Amino acid sequence: MSTDPLEIQKKIAGLSPDKQQEVVDFIMFLESKKIEKKRKLEFGWMGGLKELKDKYTSVELQHKINEWRI
Repeated sequence: MSTDPLEIQKKIAGLSPDKQQEVVDFIMFLESKKIEKKRKLEFGWMGGLKELKDKYTSVELQHKINEWRI
């Protein structure tokens, strides 16, 4: 498969209008995936339960969190 831009343009031009729209949609999908990958993870929740570390063990805290979810 050729990656020459002119060859790609010719192939796209040879498609029906609805298939050309699918190509545009797919390109937009690929661009959105690229943007999502650049997004950094945020850990704003880190340390949110540190005041409980002396009151509970890690296993007890896991059980307590499960209780709080319900």
